[in-house]
Amino acid sequence: MNAFTRNTLILLLGLLLGVSLAVARGVLAEKPQQSAATGLPLETVRTLSEVFDKIKHNYVEDVEDKALLDNAISGMLTGLDPHSTYLDAKAFEELRVGTTGEFGGLGIVVGMEDGFVKVISPIDDTPAQRAGVKAGDLIIRLDEKPVKGMSLDDAVKIMRGKPGTDIELTVVRKDEDQPLTFNITRDRIRVKSVKSRMLEPDYAYVRVSQFQERTAKDLHNAISKLKKENKKPLKGMVLDLRNNPGGLLDAAVLVSDTFLERGTVVSVKGRTEENKLSQSATPGDIMKGAPIVVLVNEGSASASEIVAGALQDHKRAVIMGQKTFGKGSVQTVIPLGNNSALKLTTARYYTPSGRSIQAEGIVPDIQLEHLQVAAKDDNGFKPLKEADLTGHLDNKKGAEKKTSDKPKNGDLLALASDDYPDYEALNMLKGLNLLSQK
Repeated sequence: MNAFTRNTLILLLGLLLGVSLAVARGVLAEKPQQSAATGLPLETVRTLSEVFDKIKHNYVEDVEDKALLDNAISGMLTGLDPHSTYLDAKAFEELRVGTTGEFGGLGIVVGMEDGFVKVISPIDDTPAQRAGVKAGDLIIRLDEKPVKGMSLDDAVKIMRGKPGTDIELTVVRKDEDQPLTFNITRDRIRVKSVKSRMLEPDYAYVRVSQFQERTAKDLHNAISKLKKENKKPLKGMVLDLRNNPGGLLDAAVLVSDTFLERGTVVSVKGRTEENKLSQSATPGDIMKGAPIVVLVNEGSASASEIVAGALQDHKRAVIMGQKTFGKGSVQTVIPLGNNSALKLTTARYYTPSGRSIQAEGIVPDIQLEHLQVAAKDDNGFKPLKEADLTGHLDNKKGAEKKTSDKPKNGDLLALASDDYPDYEALNMLKGLNLLSQK
């Protein structure tokens, strides 16, 4: 290490300790102690300097000082928790673009678990989802490269690539005896965070796949459009948050506020006053009190857990599905002077009743197993009814057939076969309406 490089490193360490260059040299030469100004352990700082020196002189290839220092910064953050990270200029820009709904890649939200990349959730209408990647999958190989030992950032960089290029993912899935392989073509990911449709007359379905800047506004527009389509007030709505990995905290608060009249939505508690806040709902429920069923699963994380927890605590909705992911921490993006940034965990969030979801998740009011149903085979046997008996009495009042706009049994069967939780949610809404009529 030349004198300039060593002086630069000592100056950097001196700045960390809050002492001058000359004093830093003297401090590092003395016996191990602790800086009174910062509380940093000087022995550990000395070790950092020695490691830097050994790498520069002995590593098999020459490494730029900037790369070593960037890696040191990354190591400080990744050692804290799975969500804190250092964002270089490119990663910072991709993060900003991602919150607006368009970015490149496979379309999966990932984290780390036991040294492997874990799929938190696949994003709707993306290459990964179409290929069959599921929440909970552990990615063990990217093409021919083992994931074990990679940092999350390195794994993400490999998966991103250019649109139109291919990558092979090898995953381990619960209840599967052998690893699964998926050949996926990268694409430009354009996330439409809100989708909606009518399940049948009077009952709406709204899917929120991610919380972005426009999500609350798009949600409001979607529900308003469904109301016009129905031509009368809605009797209930399914809010689908399954495999929703989260997103912006503010968007989650606004989505919750769409259905709440008053009260706390979420509280955030960190070490500093600036990381403590409480968000409350404002008057106005777009559903006018009509029942809501929220669908969640193990891929529902972060901001989607804020919404589910708020609606559950205020008894505004029935939560149905599987226990959620359990990410109850808040990450703050702190820009740095060189167009990079820190994504740092700064607080935990709590539901209106004071529950912390961190590593616990939201437990549904009604739990559903992962099931797929199919129609029972028709053996041609028709059950005997009163109307089939010879000489049965006629029902004169029922002689005139009334037209109905309710769906045919075949429509409900198709819904049950395609999406069993959605089918159960619709039945729950109907039951809640029957009880309210009493």
